[in-house]
Amino acid sequence: MAREDAPRDSYHLVGISFFILGLGTLLPWNFFITAIPYFQARLAGASNSTTRILSTNHTGPEDAFNFNNWVTLLSQLPLLLFTLLNSFLYQCIPETVRILGSLLAILLLFALTAALVKVDMSPGPFFSITMASVCFINSFSAVLQGSLFGQLGTMPSTYSTLFLSGQGLAGIFAALAMLLSMASGVDAQTSALGYFITPCVGILMSIMCYLSLPHLKFARYYLANKPSQAQAQELETKAELLQSDLADSAVPCVGLHSHPVRLPRHHSYGDQLHQSREVESVLQPHLLLPPLQHHGLAGTEPDLLLPVARRGQPAAAPAGLPAVPVRAPLHAVPRAPEVPAAHPLPTGCLLHHLHAALCHF
Repeated sequence: MAREDAPRDSYHLVGISFFILGLGTLLPWNFFITAIPYFQARLAGASNSTTRILSTNHTGPEDAFNFNNWVTLLSQLPLLLFTLLNSFLYQCIPETVRILGSLLAILLLFALTAALVKVDMSPGPFFSITMASVCFINSFSAVLQGSLFGQLGTMPSTYSTLFLSGQGLAGIFAALAMLLSMASGVDAQTSALGYFITPCVGILMSIMCYLSLPHLKFARYYLANKPSQAQAQELETKAELLQSDLADSAVPCVGLHSHPVRLPRHHSYGDQLHQSREVESVLQPHLLLPPLQHHGLAGTEPDLLLPVARRGQPAAAPAGLPAVPVRAPLHAVPRAPEVPAAHPLPTGCLLHHLHAALCHF
């Protein structure tokens, strides 16, 4: 949710930047798996016949190294492990280092993969280098995506939607590139070179967009002081929840704002109060709803109100909550008069009635 005092996103530059960042996170891997026929062809024969095999078709011969199985294993396993590891890395490695470092590492790995297209190599070493690249690419991609989603968590939800839209567009670009390659009739080696150079351009655009975020006022507002804004956002969320939960109740939301509290005019088994009096207290929002729902009375629970020692001076609020005095008239009515119990009959009258009953029978 956008805060009321937040600056405007001029020309939607921050949204465009996160859209390109989403495109840059998945574009490399989508283009990498699009070039699987190239890898299968390189692994099929000896180095002296590689060019002949690549120039014949795009499908490649039999998969002798179980390339697809190894790619699946070495891509998903690092992705899972480094996604979990990123939960601990944020405490010791700055966010900027994780994001820029991951982008630069993926850029270097794709530059290496593109260079290997023009290098003749035996299938064994080529398979080992390719599997190492697959493992490192997915490891850095997990750290990159986790860090970017952490930044998006402090911003309005619209920017998360733009980021995910960029990731979806990455898959469309890869599919269109494969269709254009097949329609053009070029050999698999030239197509693979284009597959590996295009993600490098996307990564460079992502790096420039990320470096431009600190220069945009809208991005600085949400990303510069995230620890200091976390508590305020938590309090704001509590206020919204209280407003939605108490919308139809008799007591309005008074968690973070100064509003009058309308107390009911009855007290269950309470002592009689001869006159109305004002109660000044500090409300704890996280303890407000349960007592209201359970007892139907606001302001009488000991864990809900913190009374002040002197009129006009608010009491010390709990940690993280503003000390806002709330004044509310407390009305009470006398208890209903008790009905006196019936007096027992004297012993003589009881015997007289018993004797009359026996005589009747």
